[in-house]
Amino acid sequence: MSGMPAAWSNWAGNQHSTAALVTRPRTVAEVVEAVGAAADAGRTIRAVGSGHSFTGAALTDGHRLELSDLDTGVTVDTVRRLITVPAGMTLHALNELLATHGLALPNLGDIDAQTVAGALSTGTHGTGARLGCLSTFVTALTLVTGTGEVLHCSADAHRDVFAAARVGLGAVGILVEVTLRCVDAFVLRAHERPAALDAVLADLPSLVGQHDHVEFYWFPYTTRVQVKTNDRVDADDRPLPRWRGWLDDEFLANSVFAGACRLGRAAPALVPGISAVSARALTERTYTGRSDRVFCTPRRVRFVEMEYALPRAVLPAALDALRRIVDGLPFKVLFPVEVRFTAADDIWLSHGYGRDSVYLAIHQYVGMPFEPYFRAFEEVATELDGRPHWGKLHYRDAESLTTAYPKFADFLTVRDRLDPDRRFTNPYLTRILGT
Repeated sequence: MSGMPAAWSNWAGNQHSTAALVTRPRTVAEVVEAVGAAADAGRTIRAVGSGHSFTGAALTDGHRLELSDLDTGVTVDTVRRLITVPAGMTLHALNELLATHGLALPNLGDIDAQTVAGALSTGTHGTGARLGCLSTFVTALTLVTGTGEVLHCSADAHRDVFAAARVGLGAVGILVEVTLRCVDAFVLRAHERPAALDAVLADLPSLVGQHDHVEFYWFPYTTRVQVKTNDRVDADDRPLPRWRGWLDDEFLANSVFAGACRLGRAAPALVPGISAVSARALTERTYTGRSDRVFCTPRRVRFVEMEYALPRAVLPAALDALRRIVDGLPFKVLFPVEVRFTAADDIWLSHGYGRDSVYLAIHQYVGMPFEPYFRAFEEVATELDGRPHWGKLHYRDAESLTTAYPKFADFLTVRDRLDPDRRFTNPYLTRILGT
């Protein structure tokens, strides 16, 4: 169950820590035991997932809890379309499991490497104007609190904990089991096309309203974007040929793009030209496929990221400001800017609490300067009533976040009750939630 001290780093390589003790529980009882052991030792304890957060959310020099071996069993109710799984299961494994039962999640983000607990705890989302973040699919959850209590929560039991823990940052308890609302398995028709940014913005209400899922990528130093729409269809009658999938998603999007990033890092003056070529090189394509395989694509080029949820109406102003920021930086930006959409929800620390949102995600290639870029964008996003993604880099603190989330104080009240001794804290949580 337990191991010696071990170093840990996240996927991007920008966060590192060494825990005093690493624990890999197999049962909920062993999770309770681990929390008690940390308390006896006077140490903190943090659960880690797949390391796909860019913040210090998972860092600890106390006890690190790895949930990949946790086995709480799997229950599938195909009639009610519910599935209950261990919280340490990856989204990829969950998607494969659902497919065998003719089910699927209603929406997904663009990667499936995260654990269920990690994805929910940070507010992971996809794009879909009528769909909220992944945490809106949760109908029940089980967590171990800082006092070692095992709580089963839902809309009918411990409602305040349920409202807090669905996007809980690991601050109110360790998620050990989750029940998710699913839908019948479905096929998506993906349409990807290059376009002019101004034309997309002018047609945005119609574009977002007519499609199930819409996103687009703006290429810095250009007026060009790549638009992707995903819509449900009855038949998988236009599958992407294996060679085309490899060419577009592995070779061009990963291998060639990685080479372009390395070239841009070595010769920054070439970046605007590289961006222009990239924007023009992407061709139009249409294909169908199983929903999760269309939603999720491989991401092998390492980067750091900041993402903000904004009221939808401010998107043009945010993009205008972002274009000026990029043009004025003393260094170049190698990654496109991603724009996605979600519906309002009622989860206390969800980025979409109480409002329909547009998400702007900015990235920078590893090894390139990024902080002035990210801080400048954050200043704009904050003025536009933006909320930072909990798993992406940001510089906000508890004082500034209190006004961004109407239920922030309620969340802190639940935290005080479930983790009175701050067994689950770390420097990141201290900064964003206070002491």
